[in-house]
Amino acid sequence: MTARGGAVPGQRVPGQAVSGQEATGQAATGQAATGQAATGQAAARVRGLVKQFGDRRVLDGLELTVGRGEFVALLGRSGSGKSTLLRVLSGVDTDVRGEYVVPGRVSMAFQQPRLLPWRRVWRNVSLGLATDDPRGVAERALAEVRLAERADAWPRTLSGGEAQRVSLARALVREPDLLLLDEPFGSLDALTRLAMHRLVSQLWQRHRPAVLLVTHDVDEALALADRVLVLEGGRIAAEHPVTADRPRSAARQSELRARVLSDLGVNDHEAA
Repeated sequence: MTARGGAVPGQRVPGQAVSGQEATGQAATGQAATGQAATGQAAARVRGLVKQFGDRRVLDGLELTVGRGEFVALLGRSGSGKSTLLRVLSGVDTDVRGEYVVPGRVSMAFQQPRLLPWRRVWRNVSLGLATDDPRGVAERALAEVRLAERADAWPRTLSGGEAQRVSLARALVREPDLLLLDEPFGSLDALTRLAMHRLVSQLWQRHRPAVLLVTHDVDEALALADRVLVLEGGRIAAEHPVTADRPRSAARQSELRARVLSDLGVNDHEAA
């Protein structure tokens, strides 16, 4: 892995973008693909990516392009390599073969908010920001996720949904070109999860970063994404464009839902 702009590979703060950075994965031939000529209008491009844990090959020649401003959801069984791919694109995991190019700023939000308990909420949001007004920037980000009044709160006093919104504010405040979401709603109750879906959709339409969402929830993927991918055998096994207008009704996407579930090896009756 090579990184430009002074970033140290594998040492990014969770949710932090590296301003002006162009990160490139080393190709198997030793040649790094760089810049707009390599990626065109892509926020991320992966070619022939291979990742092994011992004798087990988790990613096996994976090919993927995420367009600028595109919202992509990635589904797959547990252990299929979804989170591993996000770690590679974020620069955390560099022990891979193949080529991956992320020419812009990257932010990441995880299933657990990973807030620092000894820092107030606004200080968690502004962590690592290069700005003369970190509190002002943090407060504006918190207002976008409807938590302006919690700026001075301690993380331990937040509900699960509030903590996840702080994590989202921390990721978005860096104005990423690529936002990586690793099952950020998985630990939330059903009602809070639906509220977070609406919030993420609104924020995405307002800021228009490219988004790569890892999830196990087919309905979540269909509600949020422009394109739903299924990862199996270390490669993209299926791709489904989602063309329904937002906000979306699950009832109107029943046929597409059935096809995605079939690709995951689950039929509608079992899913119900």
